[in-house]
Amino acid sequence: MLLFEAGMVGFALTGDLFNAFVFFELMGAAAYALTGYRIEDPRPLQGALTFGIVNSFAAYCSLLGIGMLYARTGQLDLAAIGRALGGHRTDLLVVTAFVLVATALLVKSALAPFHFWLPDAHAVAPTPVCMLLSGVMVELGVYGTARVYWTVFSGPGGLPHDAFRHTFEALGVITALLGALMCWQQRHLKRLLAYSTISHVGLFTVGIALLTPAGTAGVALYVAAHGCVKAALFGLTGVLLDRYGSVDERGLHGRARELRLVGVLFVIGALALAGLPPTGTGLGKALTEDAAAEHPWLAAVFVIASASTGAAVLRAALRVFWGAGAPTKPHPDEAGISGEGEEPEIREPRRSVPPTTTAVPAVLLAVAVLLGCLPAAASSLAAGARTFTDAGGYRAAVLTPAAPPPAAAAGPAPADWTATGVLLGLLTAALAVLLAVLAVRRPRPWRYNPLRVPVRGLRRLHSGHLGDYLAWLAVGVAVLCAALAAQT
Repeated sequence: MLLFEAGMVGFALTGDLFNAFVFFELMGAAAYALTGYRIEDPRPLQGALTFGIVNSFAAYCSLLGIGMLYARTGQLDLAAIGRALGGHRTDLLVVTAFVLVATALLVKSALAPFHFWLPDAHAVAPTPVCMLLSGVMVELGVYGTARVYWTVFSGPGGLPHDAFRHTFEALGVITALLGALMCWQQRHLKRLLAYSTISHVGLFTVGIALLTPAGTAGVALYVAAHGCVKAALFGLTGVLLDRYGSVDERGLHGRARELRLVGVLFVIGALALAGLPPTGTGLGKALTEDAAAEHPWLAAVFVIASASTGAAVLRAALRVFWGAGAPTKPHPDEAGISGEGEEPEIREPRRSVPPTTTAVPAVLLAVAVLLGCLPAAASSLAAGARTFTDAGGYRAAVLTPAAPPPAAAAGPAPADWTATGVLLGLLTAALAVLLAVLAVRRPRPWRYNPLRVPVRGLRRLHSGHLGDYLAWLAVGVAVLCAALAAQT
């Protein structure tokens, strides 16, 4: 765990591209071992091997991209590479180098179609590891993509803003909707939360792709609050696993009525995922929607994805902790994806729930709420977002430290609730509650489900076969190269 966290901190702080690669791989190597920590069970080992091999191929791609940039510029420092690229025209080498460097970041952040490893790894990793993977590591991939673009490729000789914006907005929307659809279809609670993470990563990517301080500020707050909420939900799921040896939504129907505090916290987490004001996730979502005001259809994507993921978690809470709705039988198409028969992580499943297992999620959820209520926190992140997106100021500060610091950008930082943001947050939360209630009160028979064919196709794509995942990684790299090259 300490090596994992050291890798994350080093990756966030370093200003050297190769050092960033080393720290990222240190974090990854520790994550592979942590995912397969329970070696007596073959499932964690399989998930860890899939996680490790897919991410190792992506790391090899990144190393090739770093080599291309070094051949073009003779530099490894982020600021120095960005300055040196200004002496060259944008060509296919630059586009390919960006895509290859970003590949490892996009795989870690689980952006479609690089996301296939994540549900398999989250389903089998120990609960504390899931809290870090979904709450911090995935978001670091989004941060790394944004930082590499702003510091290296955002200036002359790099990638045009429009090319990056259009490509990553499209990837973000596809990821958000795909993750939301797959999240709604899950009954394995860890997989459900994993697909929820994928959906929200898509929303984060849309905010980053706006290439504005306002969008970056909204994503920064959204990421901070989402990390707390998702870690709390995985922690609460761990309580169910230890208590009942299951994380299956249908198999646990009504069995956790005695854990009312855990159930209440689960509901709070679900509403926070849906962006209910005044949570930090709600404020981050609102700020990002305001930053995308020029594209109103993006607000609809945020509402759909947030409402669907929040509704899926809320539906599970109503069934597991309150026994809402009638018990349902599994469908043959769901064979092998339930959460029954899991190995408890603690060997005394009938003991009372230790206070720390509920205290930690409660604190995390409280922090997520405070982030939406404290103006100072949002203002601080907004100021940081302005500095983060000032590529010229960064290069000047790194390469000419004797020069005076760049002047701060004028204008107030967009860091507070607006009427539109509150209304959209309330609408999203209300839609999540409505969907969850309809799901448990009036479940639609499977044969009438209009999403049956596309969902079945998506499940086949998420086959668990390593070769399929590597093939999709190659397809993603090729499509990304082609899309960016066509706009350059």
